[in-house]
Amino acid sequence: MDKNNNLYSLGIDLGSSTAKIVLSLGDTVIYKKYERHFSQVRQKTLQMLGEIKSLLKDKEFTVAFSGSAGFGVSQMTKYDFVQEVFATAEYVKEEFSDANNVIELGGEDAKIIFFKGGIDERMNGTCAGGTGAFIDQMAILLNISVEELDSLSLKSTKIYPIASRCGVFAKTDIQALLNQGATKEDVAASIYQSVVNQTISGLAQGRKIEGKTLFLGGPLYFCKGLQKRFVETLKISEEDAIFPSYALFFVALGASKNNA
Repeated sequence: MDKNNNLYSLGIDLGSSTAKIVLSLGDTVIYKKYERHFSQVRQKTLQMLGEIKSLLKDKEFTVAFSGSAGFGVSQMTKYDFVQEVFATAEYVKEEFSDANNVIELGGEDAKIIFFKGGIDERMNGTCAGGTGAFIDQMAILLNISVEELDSLSLKSTKIYPIASRCGVFAKTDIQALLNQGATKEDVAASIYQSVVNQTISGLAQGRKIEGKTLFLGGPLYFCKGLQKRFVETLKISEEDAIFPSYALFFVALGASKNNA
């Protein structure tokens, strides 16, 4: 895509649980921020925009929204909207032209994009099974934070089968495991494994995930145990498993660049 390196571009990714904002000047990121919005999408957006008001004073800039909650705000403000899978795919093609696949987990959605043999984009439906919301629910069930869940998972020695398609079934499985004496460490890792299984079976549907793979989204950025389960399950080499430092902002960056 063509770039105007003298023009500021603002990308705002409003997901089901978080808001991400990125301000760029050409290829240089000037400002970025990631916060939970707790369903107060418009209020959080206004707050975050207020924080960068001084950076945009007397500047020419473009604005584009993306994300599951971004369309409504885009309609309200009359600014452009870029569909999130498209935003991600276009930015990946620009920054990681040799990527074979992208796996992205959000608060309530999951996506896989295959690039080889023609672009094939897949996204889950309305169920939040195998997403960040599912991980949050399981941490609450164990009466621990997601950070504690992640730390425990890295100390596991055994993986148990846990349903991930439905939180109710998962809770039943977890309670049974705890009653049988399974450790929280093993249960935590098993929760992550169920997310991996749901992503692969529900989205890949038999198509092989191999070669250079980017892992994006909040759960795959913050949860090191989840990263481990994906890499080990897919048998991806250390060189081919890419966890970008700006994984949280790919959609926002893609939206801003496609609108620049």
